[in-house]
Amino acid sequence: MPQLIKPVQLGSWLPIGLFGIFIFSFCIRFWGLGRFNTLVFDEVYYVKFANNYLTQTPFFDGHPPLSKYLIAIGIWLGQRFPFGQMPTNELAGSPLSPLSYRWLNALVGSFLPVLVAAIAHQISHRLSFTLIAGSFAALDGMLLVESRYGLNNVYLLLFGLLGQWFFLITMGRRHQQWLWLTLSGISFGAAIAIKWNGLWFLLGTYGLWGVAWVIRWLLPPQLGSDRSMIRDGYNQKTNLQSAQKVKPTPASLFNRLTDLRPAAILIYLTILPVTVYSLLWIPHLHLNPTPDFWKVQTDIYNYHQRVGGNDPKVHPYCSPWYTWPLMVRPVSYFYETGLSPQDEVPLTPKPSGGSVIFDVHSMGNPILWWSSTAAIGLLTLLTFHDLRRLISIRWQKGVSALQEQGYRLAVERFWVPAYLLLNYGINWLPWMRVSRCTFLYHHLGAAMFGTLAIAWLVDRWLQLDVTVLSPNYRPQLRSLGISISCLVILAFAFWLPVYLGLPLSPLGFRLRMWFPSWV
Repeated sequence: MPQLIKPVQLGSWLPIGLFGIFIFSFCIRFWGLGRFNTLVFDEVYYVKFANNYLTQTPFFDGHPPLSKYLIAIGIWLGQRFPFGQMPTNELAGSPLSPLSYRWLNALVGSFLPVLVAAIAHQISHRLSFTLIAGSFAALDGMLLVESRYGLNNVYLLLFGLLGQWFFLITMGRRHQQWLWLTLSGISFGAAIAIKWNGLWFLLGTYGLWGVAWVIRWLLPPQLGSDRSMIRDGYNQKTNLQSAQKVKPTPASLFNRLTDLRPAAILIYLTILPVTVYSLLWIPHLHLNPTPDFWKVQTDIYNYHQRVGGNDPKVHPYCSPWYTWPLMVRPVSYFYETGLSPQDEVPLTPKPSGGSVIFDVHSMGNPILWWSSTAAIGLLTLLTFHDLRRLISIRWQKGVSALQEQGYRLAVERFWVPAYLLLNYGINWLPWMRVSRCTFLYHHLGAAMFGTLAIAWLVDRWLQLDVTVLSPNYRPQLRSLGISISCLVILAFAFWLPVYLGLPLSPLGFRLRMWFPSWV
């Protein structure tokens, strides 16, 4: 009898899983998107500036213009939707509904967990790691909050991560590399045109290219004839008389970076991003012809120099860079009290003693952020262990078969953690030199790579794929991986009211503010 239903292949779960992650992200971002008919936190800047483009009102902005273009496009389209019309406010200078200046951010934010999953798949080709990484990103509270308001961080992540993803695709392609490098360079230029710290996503590719050359140089001279095998993903047969081509491993893909010539890096990842960044200023300069392009860059720099340091007198939610991995000081985007959970906030006039709290806190999923920080620490130790092994073998006169096997294993194990650590550090450590008031959301770029780091370890633990620690610990590590996954889900559900601004009793609010610095 013919089989009517074909069994689902393992690979077919990838699009199903990614679609599920997207649908969850979409629903949680669009639910009640227009609830607060006001300007929340920095919407007082970005939505006003976006509306200024639509009304042709000159203005000065302390950031490059691309995110405001996109919010303006969202407003223009949102005003023409045949659905979703709701009460408006004129806080941005024109009557606008909250949905009109938030929907595009919510749509972009819905794709970000899928983009994180796509990067995970590109660096590992592991289905489980891909879906775990995408799911963890979908359960991050700060990413959810930033997606639900007319702010600019979701666009910074969109273009920065797209640039990284296109660059990673280049490594697995023998043909049309120019196309993916072009898309990567355009994306990086767009990221810098959101905020200047978008440059750090681009610097991550420079660092990765440099590390690839270092690893190639560390190849022992005795294995010099195997350079093409490491680069192209060949395995030697036992009899050493021939080689059989296999599916490229992560190590072979990363080592292909050395095939990129300096001229390609200069053209696609230097000249092209600078050109894109410059061209994206044209609409802004058409509206604001003075100061000119070069003067406005200086004005932006001076503006940030004038902003005070991390002092509560400057802003109550300033936080220094070294506190971000532990999420010491989240940012309250909206806080108001009401008389009942059914109140339409903001209330006018405001009640003097409301018993219901409506709070939106831009804070990460605590379990996810703290475990990500621990994962970065653990991967740092393991990566230095592998790097030390590579260096020690490099300077030996003779390499035994066992040492050669250890070398290949260290190279294979080195690359994914190295990619995550490099991009985490480049997106975080430069902030130590920034003197102005900074906020926890400035850590979002690094946090995405921290999410990938804990997802990488959880996947290894669940698959019992532990090659450094003793096999005696494998059952405990699998239990740890399951526990972290469950706790991330529970933490997201527990703090969801302060991500969405749902009504809470004073006790319910205090239960979610674990530390005085969170309030």
